[in-house]
Amino acid sequence: MILTLTLNPAIDRTIAVDRLAFEDRAYIDSKGESPGGRGINAACVIQSFGSTSLAIITSGGATGARLEELLRCCGFPVMVVPIRNESRTNLTITDRHGLTVNLNEAGPHMEKAEIARLEKVVLEKLSGAAWLMLSGSLPPGVPPSFYANMIVKARELKVKTLLDADGEALRHGIEAGPTVASPNQQEAERLLSRALLTRGHFRAAVARIREMGAGSVVLTLGSRGAVGAFGNRTLEAVPPRVDAVSPIGSGDALAAAFVWAMERKNDPADALRWGVATGTASALLPGLRFATREQAEKIYQQVEVRKMEQA
Repeated sequence: MILTLTLNPAIDRTIAVDRLAFEDRAYIDSKGESPGGRGINAACVIQSFGSTSLAIITSGGATGARLEELLRCCGFPVMVVPIRNESRTNLTITDRHGLTVNLNEAGPHMEKAEIARLEKVVLEKLSGAAWLMLSGSLPPGVPPSFYANMIVKARELKVKTLLDADGEALRHGIEAGPTVASPNQQEAERLLSRALLTRGHFRAAVARIREMGAGSVVLTLGSRGAVGAFGNRTLEAVPPRVDAVSPIGSGDALAAAFVWAMERKNDPADALRWGVATGTASALLPGLRFATREQAEKIYQQVEVRKMEQA
């Protein structure tokens, strides 16, 4: 089983418009809402690819109740840890050219007793898991060391971990030694306090993140694919050029497919290829939708994985 943890889930409201332009009106083409959170998105992909997943989430207030209602239609098991404060709502606006604006709430404040209860639930489920995916932001009240603590406890139970976070939660988590750290380009830039623009920058970045404590690194680069550092190999996976419709959630799809492929075959190069293929295929779909295994496989055949030589 692949366990995903989403401490700060949301109802994602998505609005598709004809075009986004500063100080000009846009016309709405469509709108919708869906359960949001990196761990939720990952569980959706893993389940659709034919593996077993369990999504652990927090939920509070009327928004949380609506979130749980939406999740009942998703087809994968969910374990809810109730909290007192209201779950958040996020807004994403995207146009026909793929330009996207994300407006996210910080999330509900969690009390110490709620955090302890959540940790207990995760530890109870770890015994039956092969991987634990720690994904997304931490809500107010949760210490930045939370993911780091989960990584240590998972390692004690011989459960592999993938960390997909930002800010201090990412920094602390990497120092705890996750099996894989998977920041995107912007998260890595904030972590390393430098711009990442070239292939040389990407190679240096994954090497530095490994030095900080991560066992392996998958640096996701949007339409440029991903760079991975595994043992003594640094690889880049380059997708075919496509006309993206909606990049929302593509990074979550990449991380989920990477873990799915690692659990299936334990081949980092192949897993990186599957991850980039799934992220790319998902970007071709409107709104917050994820590619099926069949859709991803078509792109998989076109993804090039090659070794990055030392500069």
